[in-house]
Amino acid sequence: MPSRALLRFVWFGVCMIGVAMQPASSRGQAGFYDVDLSGRLAAESRWFPQTALFDGQGSHASGFVTEPNLFLEDEAGRILIVTPYFRYDSADDRRTHFDLREAYLLLSGALGNGEWELRLGVDRVFWGVVESRHLVDIVNQIDLIEHPDEKTRMGQPMAYVTWSSDWGVVELLGMSWHRKRTFPGSDGRLRGSIIVDNGRVEYESSSGKWHPDFAARYSHTLGLLDFGASVFDGTAREPALGLCLDCGSQPGPPGLPDPPVLYPIYDQIRQFGLDAQWTTGSLLLKLEAIRRSGARNLAGEEETFNAFVLGGEYSFFSLLDSDADLTLFVEWDRDGRGRRATNFYENDLFAALRLMLNDVQGTEMTVSVLYDLDKSQSIYGLELARRLTDSFSLDLGAVAITNIDRDDLYYDLRQDGFVQLGINYHF
Repeated sequence: MPSRALLRFVWFGVCMIGVAMQPASSRGQAGFYDVDLSGRLAAESRWFPQTALFDGQGSHASGFVTEPNLFLEDEAGRILIVTPYFRYDSADDRRTHFDLREAYLLLSGALGNGEWELRLGVDRVFWGVVESRHLVDIVNQIDLIEHPDEKTRMGQPMAYVTWSSDWGVVELLGMSWHRKRTFPGSDGRLRGSIIVDNGRVEYESSSGKWHPDFAARYSHTLGLLDFGASVFDGTAREPALGLCLDCGSQPGPPGLPDPPVLYPIYDQIRQFGLDAQWTTGSLLLKLEAIRRSGARNLAGEEETFNAFVLGGEYSFFSLLDSDADLTLFVEWDRDGRGRRATNFYENDLFAALRLMLNDVQGTEMTVSVLYDLDKSQSIYGLELARRLTDSFSLDLGAVAITNIDRDDLYYDLRQDGFVQLGINYHF
């Protein structure tokens, strides 16, 4: 759950934005709001077919999610968007959590031959083009307890300016209030044998979570090529993990030392990123590449490294003279640190098939595999989405983990494959 200080900060910000957007009629002029409230409520269940490895873990978890979205616009064109998020999970109290995904004021206008936008508040920014891993996407923290694919992002307080014209788009971001990555608790699945204690977080900067972070990106389209170049300077989103002996968050048996815990360490890093996409009809060629300095490798040593994702997708439209489309994805993920990398993607091949029926129900299914080219391990995935009615939809997902080496960073997850079912109500 968020700290009281964060809640007070968010509440103050929303109140200030509300004052700024008071209808003109309250100041003696004509004015009105355009209000739209939408969102979703979801009931979810996750089942782990294999026996848990650690005490306290179960084979089943259920819960619900609520994610409303408020859109508010006045006659001057000022927009307020608020998207809170809450999940309840029956098995892991850490997975029961609240986050403010978005809560920002949007202002816009003309500038020279282009347009500008300013977003003030909590927002999510997405950079990148590839399917398997969002490599250059570094602005927002990963909400890891949502899904192990690392694609769900938390809200980040920021001032976000964009300027777009015929010569491209410039994005400038100033941020503070670093968000810690979420990790499963002792009763949760998809965790290691040693719990990560977020309460013992360490920052390289003496300013801690208040350290000012900066990011910028330039993007443009030249013929068939879309590209973006970005830079980030500030507190890392991916933590290094230190080991603390005899300081467990939960006391050990009487007469024995407390169990060890891991604690996150957030270093100051600098990252340069490049993303590009070449589009030729049904074929899209894609690249994401980064160079990062200041981060620690798996051995805890600072190491400057390069990483990239290279691949593409090809679509077969009107498959077999039907309304369906089939898309094939193939990507190569490479981290220059090799075995010293702190993630899955040391040297991996990703392949996926996505079938879109283009029917009234919006049926879509994706099957994928991430295969380690240096070892024999594989991670298989399944995603299925279909509308049941105008208001209800169904999501089905599955993850299978096979042949993980004993010396692999994620060996403790070898029995944590799962099947997940969700029923969504959209309003």
